[in-house]
Amino acid sequence: MPRPHLTTDIRGQLILLGTGTSVGVPSIGCGCEVCASPDEHDKRTRCAALIGLPQGNLLIDTPPDLRQQLLRERVGIVHTVLFTHEHADHIFGLDDLRLFQFYLGHPVPLYCERVVEQRIRKSFDYAFTDAEPTHAGAAPQLDFHEIGLAPFDVLGGHILPVRLNHGPRFDVLGFRIGNVAYCTDTNGIPADSMARLAGLDVLIIDALRHRPHVTHFSLDQAVEVACQLKPKRAIFTHISHDLGHEATNASLPPGMELGYDGMRIPLT
Repeated sequence: MPRPHLTTDIRGQLILLGTGTSVGVPSIGCGCEVCASPDEHDKRTRCAALIGLPQGNLLIDTPPDLRQQLLRERVGIVHTVLFTHEHADHIFGLDDLRLFQFYLGHPVPLYCERVVEQRIRKSFDYAFTDAEPTHAGAAPQLDFHEIGLAPFDVLGGHILPVRLNHGPRFDVLGFRIGNVAYCTDTNGIPADSMARLAGLDVLIIDALRHRPHVTHFSLDQAVEVACQLKPKRAIFTHISHDLGHEATNASLPPGMELGYDGMRIPLT
């Protein structure tokens, strides 16, 4: 297997690989104004982020669009993966990790909660069978590392997990890296977690649409959270086709904006 030959250096940056809701934008079969928009900012793949740390590239989540996202950003290697939760739009691109085991020379490290590991083992059972593989690379080779709310270090970066509510019966993780926090798929932030998000330079947070939703912040709710936390900059993600990029940005308070696929944010 050839060594990676096409890898953009992204150290010191966070890239929003995808900023769309679970069905993406444009949505299949939809002819609304945003789905039909010629503005590239309105073309949103499923949510993921990539962080350039001192010792390598840290991927947050493996959405179904992962392959095209990495090709678009000209990033040829992922060194470690971190998961927010186990929903399909956040894990079902995991098979695209198969190449990286050759580039790394070892299984791809995955950092996640136990419930996420259990879902991955069930959904990708072919990667965990005792049967002899037909050939090298037939399945991703993965090395799980269980995480909770304790801070940990990976690839030369310090990660602070942040507990988030994702609807009335489901919890997920956000992550703070330095003074940048990534908090997708949430509609509630417990008080202890708000404390972990104090003093941010950049808050990246869920803002699905104008109308309330049972598992996601609406745009107004996300703005309210940003006003409470007072980061220097608030960037909204997990965006549906209800929010057109240009028109929505024109309506937001100073220092707040919709994210877009390929957006690059300096780490601080």
